Parts: sequence; structure tokens; C-alpha cells
Amino acid sequence: MTLTTQESPFSLETLNVTQEDGVVFAEIVAPPMNLLGPELVRDLVTLIQRAEAGTGVQVLVFKSADPDYFISHVDLTKVAEYRAEAAKLTGEASIALLFRYLSASRLVTIAQIEGRVRAAGSEFVLACDMRFAARESAIFGQFEPAFGQLPGGGGAQHLTRLMGRARALEVMMSAEDYDAELAERYGWINRALPAKQLGDFVSSLAHRIAGFPAACRAAVKDRVNAIALAMTVPRSMSFHGFLDLRSIRTTSG
Repeated sequence: MTLTTQESPFSLETLNVTQEDGVVFAEIVAPPMNLLGPELVRDLVTLIQRAEAGTGVQVLVFKSADPDYFISHVDLTKVAEYRAEAAKLTGEASIALLFRYLSASRLVTIAQIEGRVRAAGSEFVLACDMRFAARESAIFGQFEPAFGQLPGGGGAQHLTRLMGRARALEVMMSAEDYDAELAERYGWINRALPAKQLGDFVSSLAHRIAGFPAACRAAVKDRVNAIALAMTVPRSMSFHGFLDLRSIRTTSG
């Protein structure tokens, strides 16, 4: 099974995939709420591996077939299973390292967001290189502290860099939902756009990026990543996307 043209797409169990020149569009289909479970993690790993294997794919666009949910969260009933699937790409059973792998990939990744994107779903889109959202429907949340947990898939690091300390604390401590316009203002996403314009805008941008020299794209991404990405994911945060607050011990100095 190989990446193909738009006229001849292929489907994984939870992803509908089409390719237009150097751009691959992956539509998430994981009902009922696009939970990040073992099937979706397995298909994401397969897609990334295939896209990286050749030189024909330059840009990867993620979107959802469900207008109400992009990725709602991880499937907490199948933690061991989805960790095992993530390890097939990263060598370790860690969603956090899977997200970091995506950020560091030579592929340029874009999240085209409609519907709710919360917790690990938020961390997935934060791991993408760019995020564009439908003004009418996109909802963002990083609610883990409300359940006595810290975001363990890179959310705390990304949000702090993007928003600054005060707004990152507001987002995580409030555990509130944020609409696309406020998410844009805070820096959570690149832009909020009318839903009817979102697809065309993302497609045009993706094709424009794919048309530039690959070596230049790689150099730019490497330089930005060297500045913006954390050097490592703390092992205590690589369990399944959360760090239980009860495990934290404070130290002085």
C-alpha cells in the first residue's frame, strides 16, 4: 500500500489519506469522538513512516471527518495498547515521544482544526508545525489539572512558549474551553478562519510550502526546532500523556 494521487486514495482504519503532488491530506475517522486510541496511534505511525520513507511527500495535513471533534483525548481504557503502538515509531512506549517525533520530522505538518481538541488532542496539534482553526466550531482545552494531573505530552512546554507564563497558567489552571478567536489571540493557533475558507487556505499554503526547495525547508525547521523544542521529554511525563500530581515531590533550591 503506497501513497497515491487524489483520484486513487487509500484508507487506513482510522485515516482517509489522499495525496496531491507533495501534499498528503490525512482525515481522522475514529468514532465516536476521535479518541487517540491504539488504532489511531497505529495508523499515525504507519502514515508517518510511509510519508518519510520517500522524497515525494513534503507536507502532511491533518483534519477530521467529524465536524464536532478533531481529537478529543486519549482512550484511557487502552493505555498499554496505544503506548505499544507508539513504541513502534519511537522505540519507547510514550505518546509524548511520538508527538516530539512528529515535531522533529522532516515533514512539515499542519493541523486543520474543526470541532473540539482537548488534552492529548491539544498536545497533538501543538506538536504540529502549524495550526489553523474554524472560527465557528473549533474549541480548545488543556483540562488535565482539573483531574489532578499535569499535561504530559508536551502541552505545558508548548503552551508556555507560545502564550507566555501567565496565559499558560490560566489555560491549564482554569481547565476552561477556549474558542478559536481567543486561541488565536493567545497564540495557541496560527489563525482562526471562517469554516468555509479554512480548507482552501490550508490547501493553498500546504502546496506553496511543498513547492519550495526541500533542503531549505529542512534547514528552517531544524533551526526553529533548535530554539523552540525542549531537548528532552521528562521520563515522568512519558507514561501516557499525563503526570499524576500525587507523584510530584517538591524540593528547595
